[in-house]
Amino acid sequence: MTRVAIVTGGSRGIGRAAAERLAADGMAVVIVYAGNKTEADKAVEEIKAAGGQAIAARADVADEIALGAAFDLAAETFGGVDVVVNSAGIMPLGTVADMDLDVFDRLMRTNARGTFVVSQQAARKLRNGGAIINLSSSVVGLRFPQYGAYAMSKGGVEALTLVLARELRGRDITVNAVAPGPTATALFLEGKDEATIDTLAKQAPLERIGSPEDIAEVISFLAGPARWINGQVVRANGGII
Repeated sequence: MTRVAIVTGGSRGIGRAAAERLAADGMAVVIVYAGNKTEADKAVEEIKAAGGQAIAARADVADEIALGAAFDLAAETFGGVDVVVNSAGIMPLGTVADMDLDVFDRLMRTNARGTFVVSQQAARKLRNGGAIINLSSSVVGLRFPQYGAYAMSKGGVEALTLVLARELRGRDITVNAVAPGPTATALFLEGKDEATIDTLAKQAPLERIGSPEDIAEVISFLAGPARWINGQVVRANGGII
């Protein structure tokens, strides 16, 4: 039986790399995207061109109706859902003093409520023996200025992940979070000059910025062979912390 993965935020960045890697691992993939249909369709075509199976589904992760429909589409098309990778997220920056609260609410809707909605659907619909992988961030531990709202949302993701792992006792479903460090995605690179990126690259003992493929490798491990890793946060950041 082919395993089936849903990847939110799968049209770009870490989500895109994760979708491509899981497809290469032999899974059928449903790429959930918020608005960039062009990139989502391109990701599907590239997976198919490489011999994999993929479809795209548009859904706001914070909308339980739309997200539930994406899970139903996965079941109708491929027979069920075994793996969920929740990589949808936004990262507006600002100090606590200056952060616009409308921006804060939007961030929390996508990162916190969105992760909860995805986790809820996964808890209800995943086949036994599956895996849930949420995306946190190493900034939870690094505590960079201007990342207060983002770190707050991702701290909640980590707490939810560990609780859900315990709630799914008896179903052989693993629940883990991956917390990337600085990674070369549009989300991370936007608004940063070369000097800032170089400084961040030097923080890791490996002296480089991570790639989406670096994170996808960890996701692949947690989605497949890592059956004895459960209720953990894996900080994939080259050794910054």
